[in-house]
Amino acid sequence: MDIGIALGGGGVRALAHIPVLEMLDEMGIKPKLIAGTSMGAIVGALYASGMPGNQIREKVLGHVILRNDSLRDVIGKKANLLKWASVFKANFSRGGLINAQGFIDYMFSEIKARRFEDLQIPLLAVAGDFWTGEEVVFTKGPLLPALQASMAVPGVFSQVVLGGHVLVDGGTVNMVPYDLLLGKVHFTIAVNVSKVRIPEKHKVPNALESVMGTFEIMQTAVLNEKMKRLKPDIYICPELFDVRMLDFAKIENVMEQGKPAGEILRQELIKKSLDPAFRWLKQIFD
Repeated sequence: MDIGIALGGGGVRALAHIPVLEMLDEMGIKPKLIAGTSMGAIVGALYASGMPGNQIREKVLGHVILRNDSLRDVIGKKANLLKWASVFKANFSRGGLINAQGFIDYMFSEIKARRFEDLQIPLLAVAGDFWTGEEVVFTKGPLLPALQASMAVPGVFSQVVLGGHVLVDGGTVNMVPYDLLLGKVHFTIAVNVSKVRIPEKHKVPNALESVMGTFEIMQTAVLNEKMKRLKPDIYICPELFDVRMLDFAKIENVMEQGKPAGEILRQELIKKSLDPAFRWLKQIFD
C-alpha cells in the first residue's frame, strides 16, 4: 500500500516538517509521493532527492547560530553563515524584495537532482498563476525554477515567469496540497505548519506583519473550506508559537516546537493501524 505526504507552506515554519520526516525515517516508512507548497516544496524536494530528515536538519542548523554554540562552534560555521547571508539578494525590479534564486541554488548545491525526473520520490510542487488565479502543479522538467516559483511569496520574493505563466507562491492557491495525493496513493498524511499562535491578542501589527498575517488568514479560510469537503487520513498541525513567516532567526525554535509533531504522527499511524480499513499499516511496524 502506498503512502503520500503533503507538506504545507509557511515560510520558516515549514522547517517544522523536518521532525515529521525524521519520524517517517525512524519508522522505516518511505512515501511513494510527496506534494509540497512553498517552503514545504523545498523541504519535500530535499527529502525526495534522497536526503533523510536528519541530514536536512543538519544542513539547516549548520547555517545558524544555536543557543548552545560555543565561540569555536560559531567560528567553525563562519563560512556557512556568510554564504547563508549572501544568498538573499535584494531585487526591487520584479515585484519582490528578494530574488529567491540564490537561496534555492544554495539549498540544492549538495544534491545531484536538477530535474523532477532525477528525484527518488515523485514530487508535486504547487505554484499559483498570478493572472488567472489557477493552480499550477509541476511534476516534471527543471526542478529549481519550479521550486523558486512555488515559494514566490507576493511582495517578498520575486515572481517567476515559467511555461507561459507569471507564477507566485503556491500558498495563494493551495496551502496544504493533500488533495493532489487523493486517488494517487492509498493513504494520505497532511502537515499544516501555517498556524500561528500569538498571545498578544490585542497587539497592533506593523506593516509587514499586517500583510503577511492577512495573507495567512485568507489561506487558512480556503483550507478550512477544503477540509469540509476532503480530508486526509492523518492531519497534523504543529503548534508554533510566536514564529512568523520570515522569522529566519527562529529556526532553532521552530525545530524544537515542531518536535512533538513527529510523535503525533507516530501515534496517529499506530491508531490508524487498529482500524480494519488500514490494518495493512501494521505490516510496516512489524
